[in-house]
Amino acid sequence: MKFYDITQEPIKIYGLSVVDGKERKFWRLPGEMMEKMPGLDYLGKRCTGGRVRFCTDAAEFVIRMTLKEAAEDINFPTAGSAGADVYFGRGTESVYGGYIAPWNHSQEEITIEKTFFKPAGMENVTINLPRSDHLLGMEIGLPEDAVLAPPEEYTLQAPIIYYGSSITEGGCVSRVGCAYTSILSRWLDADYRNYGFSGCAKGEEEFARFLAEHKEISAFVYDYDHNTPSIDHLQATHEKFFEIFRKAHPGVPVLMLSRPDVDPYTDDIQQLRDIVCRTYQNARAKGDKNVYFIDGRQYFGDLGRAECTIDGVHPTALGMMRMAETIYPVLRKMCYPAKSAEISPFC
Repeated sequence: MKFYDITQEPIKIYGLSVVDGKERKFWRLPGEMMEKMPGLDYLGKRCTGGRVRFCTDAAEFVIRMTLKEAAEDINFPTAGSAGADVYFGRGTESVYGGYIAPWNHSQEEITIEKTFFKPAGMENVTINLPRSDHLLGMEIGLPEDAVLAPPEEYTLQAPIIYYGSSITEGGCVSRVGCAYTSILSRWLDADYRNYGFSGCAKGEEEFARFLAEHKEISAFVYDYDHNTPSIDHLQATHEKFFEIFRKAHPGVPVLMLSRPDVDPYTDDIQQLRDIVCRTYQNARAKGDKNVYFIDGRQYFGDLGRAECTIDGVHPTALGMMRMAETIYPVLRKMCYPAKSAEISPFC
């Protein structure tokens, strides 16, 4: 086997702001942003939403991955928190190829290695990087005579931006590719950025300005109502956050979501949902026709709702799939308007 560091061409890395193999930094937030918002320091150094992609004709290959640790999480198997998973192909034709994860939890640096098999012939390979634990390095091992080529580019090269809670971040799926953000972007064949932050995305103006500075965006999806410390806080931040983003990106379609866990549907959840919906309604009333809203009550359906979360809050893989199935036709309309049937979600 010949091993290639993931920072080597023609391998490409997507979804991260900092990629430095020598310094062993694979971060989704730039350092200056974490300096401005110190509360995001640990979470910003996660490689959540990051992907390694390449094309090869090899019938087998090896992934060697090094993590800073493999921390224990009561709601997560290691495959979901510290694991990476693999898909072959692209778009809705993607085929799952397995996962790599530590066997045990560890408070020390840990390196793991696994062999994967795929049909012979040139094919795109996508590796979804771990959700929770900090990546320090990854190598791809290929047979000496194998061809290694750049991946086919995404159909949507301008990324979809997701901003929200630990659910947006991928909590608490059985493996990383089952997060609704990953599923949607895979189905849409779209690059994306995952800015879900467990307990820490609260609609801060500083972060809205950071998103506004992004140059190219296919769509913006946000759902941080789960993290708000109070109803008044969401009322004070939600529409302001949208307006900062909208001023910088007047033509980008925006999808506003409300929380998925609504059992029981209490008065405070209703009020939070109404605040999100009001931002949408106000934008529409001002003539903004490129905004959308989905009520989180729709996601889990009627049958098997209890199986859609692990703890009454964080979705299981089933819950994430139902979220993706609900959101997909709306997001497809937003990203591919010429190919989609008319969709007009209202409160």
